[in-house]
Amino acid sequence: MFKGAITAIVTPFKNGQFDETAYRELIEFQVEGGIHGIVPCGTTGESATLSHAEHKRVVETCIDQVKKRVVVIAGTGSNNTAESVELTQHAEAAGADAALMITPYYNKPTQEGLYQHYKTVASNTRIPIVVYNVPSRTSVNLLPETVARLTDFPAIKGIKEATGDLKQCAKVLQLCGDKITVLSGDDFTVLPLLAVGGQGVISVVSNVAPGDMAGMCNAFFAGDLAKARGLHYKMWPLMEAMFFETNPTPAKTALKMMGKITGEVRQPLCLMSSANEDKLRQVMQKYGLIK
Repeated sequence: MFKGAITAIVTPFKNGQFDETAYRELIEFQVEGGIHGIVPCGTTGESATLSHAEHKRVVETCIDQVKKRVVVIAGTGSNNTAESVELTQHAEAAGADAALMITPYYNKPTQEGLYQHYKTVASNTRIPIVVYNVPSRTSVNLLPETVARLTDFPAIKGIKEATGDLKQCAKVLQLCGDKITVLSGDDFTVLPLLAVGGQGVISVVSNVAPGDMAGMCNAFFAGDLAKARGLHYKMWPLMEAMFFETNPTPAKTALKMMGKITGEVRQPLCLMSSANEDKLRQVMQKYGLIK
């Protein structure tokens, strides 16, 4: 179920409101580009600043537009366990294929607290769950030993590893074997993670270049390492550019340059500085995504 390039898709806004028309068009751009899956309402989708009503509408819109053509992994994580249960139950009822659950942020739970958090959600839903570990955003690191404990729950099917630490990713793979699917949460580490047993990526770069990210994964699994490596280095400037400022601001700015969305972000995020926007435009032009 979880294999290849999966886009952590942005949530477009227009005059401060969810732009459903643009969102549906973005999804078509992704599917037509050959992407293997889509994550609505991940952190790249600005889930932290969506109301519950907006969150549910965005998930439902994605599922409706995708129409089972690719996997939909709905973001349902929160730093409130009860809220995580509610959002995960909604994703299940709406027809998502799986749920992506970030580790609780700000609270800084212990490893036991993290275990109990996921245990509670997994015990109250039946949908497959992909755990999301991104210490740079949450201030907690879900350790490999805790991930291994979580594999005792049938609902825990995967992990999005965004530590940028290949040693930790390899330790998860060593401890868990085929009990869990490991996906990269950092575009920079996709290819090396595939080489040690990872199955794909939940990507930011694929918002603007779905064909290349999907193509790299396809090439790797087909045994064409030269092609995969070539695409890895082709996308490298985009990987850097998508983090000139805090994600998803550069991705949304890039999509605005491509004429796909307004580029609006919600506070406390703000528009890119003019200097960084100029740098981003140069990367986009050199890549051939804009003129």
